[in-house]
Amino acid sequence: METHTNTPETKNELPVKFTESAIEELKKLYADLKLNQDSVLRIGVKGGGCSGMSYLLAFDKEEEGDTHFHLGEIPVVMKKAHVMYVLGMEVDWEHGLNNRGFSFNNPNASETCGCGQSFSA
Repeated sequence: METHTNTPETKNELPVKFTESAIEELKKLYADLKLNQDSVLRIGVKGGGCSGMSYLLAFDKEEEGDTHFHLGEIPVVMKKAHVMYVLGMEVDWEHGLNNRGFSFNNPNASETCGCGQSFSA
């Protein structure tokens, strides 16, 4: 898997923390989806959801103005404006019987919904 190193906006420290289980699941998804070298992991927020904003965690293409990071071998991008909403957040992968998927523990959220995918700040 190639990494993106040719951008002047690359930062060293990702403002979001990932647990080992989340990293392993992302690596598995990256390989299973057979993504090409232009694919990056996008982290951020978007308007909507039952609490006002929802998390964005998806493989995508780079866009102008993205800030670049690396999560091991996985290239990661984020819009600068989204950092304030996710700074210090921890992303986990849960694989229990009652809950399966990525979960977000965000210290910046003043209110969250029952699904854990939506928040207000």
